[in-house]
Amino acid sequence: MDFEHSERAQAYIASVGRFIKERVLPNEQKYYDQLGHSSDFRQWRIPPIMEELKAEAKAAGLWNLFLPESALGAGLDNRDYAPLAELMGRSMIAPEVFNCGAPDTGNAEVLVRYGSAEQKERWLKPLLNGEIRSGFAMTEPAVASSDATNMKATCEVQGDEVVLNGQKWWTSGAGDPRCKFLIFMGVTDPTAERHSRHSMVLVPTDAKGVKILRMVPVFGHLGEPHGHGEILFEDVRLPKSSFIAGPGRGFEIAQGRLGPGRIHHCMRAIGASERALERLCRRAVGRVAFGKPLANLGGNRDIIANARMAIEQARLLTLKAAWALDRHGVFGALTEISAIKVIAPNVLQTVVDAAIQIHGGEGVADPELNMLMAMARVLRLADGPDEVHRGVVARIELKKYI
Repeated sequence: MDFEHSERAQAYIASVGRFIKERVLPNEQKYYDQLGHSSDFRQWRIPPIMEELKAEAKAAGLWNLFLPESALGAGLDNRDYAPLAELMGRSMIAPEVFNCGAPDTGNAEVLVRYGSAEQKERWLKPLLNGEIRSGFAMTEPAVASSDATNMKATCEVQGDEVVLNGQKWWTSGAGDPRCKFLIFMGVTDPTAERHSRHSMVLVPTDAKGVKILRMVPVFGHLGEPHGHGEILFEDVRLPKSSFIAGPGRGFEIAQGRLGPGRIHHCMRAIGASERALERLCRRAVGRVAFGKPLANLGGNRDIIANARMAIEQARLLTLKAAWALDRHGVFGALTEISAIKVIAPNVLQTVVDAAIQIHGGEGVADPELNMLMAMARVLRLADGPDEVHRGVVARIELKKYI
């Protein structure tokens, strides 16, 4: 395994790191100040500073860095993009600044690899230009979506149309006023083999029958200005050309989408862990109790050491997963991808919890630490809960002995 990054990647690492330090981090508070702070997602607006930063990043060539297709993105493989995702993870707003935010990254990858020429022109082009955003409608409230074959929503072929019915939630980005399309996953043929029953369909958000019911709160927060929508699809009729790659290919597309996406999530979680550890250490050396800095009290040095070691281990395993994905594809890297999806969010949760603890009462009131904790806890469920990923690792391991 070779984790050394290419010269091109190293140049991007330096440029992205500098841009985040000089432009993104100093403008975080301005971004939050410019939010409308409305409980009605229909009133949400995008902070002007975000569009300013996006324009600067685009002009600097720091744009669509996640795409390995050099004609459309930076031409970096997963191993070389991983450290950039980590840098972006140090700020909640950085991924969007570089047009590298979820779920747009996964949706763009789907359209690049499976979309028709018409779909690419209508949806992919403005998405990669940063003119619109998108959502991914897969999880359902009525079934255990940890097993995607439970899905009840349907996308049935009727003549020249595909007709969508069902209810989805946790459709991230659905509250964003720039969200112009959703990728909907549903059952097309319930009699087919269980992994060939489902399809993915491109759905304009203004299509008749699409009803955004609410933004689902995360620990009481609605996630302005993007949100996580609960959406009702009632007799939504679209042309058959709205299928992505054709009927029955939903699971195939999902596997290709989720592999790189999990690398991105985990490296961002590691970047967030670094930010939480920095907060922890600054508090430990700057706060005095009982006549000593907190770093010299109790087991705080052990806590700091364990956090550093856990972050390093998580980073190395995630880089191994990225390396394996580049060389062997999703199915050749299943153990590593599932392992990091468990480890990275848990490391983040542990480090943030320690940072909150050392801040005392201030910690539970601190907006940044609260956001990082919410991110960690949600990631332990998003893209498959810990238990599902542990099950994958165990299944592959046990195969060696059967």
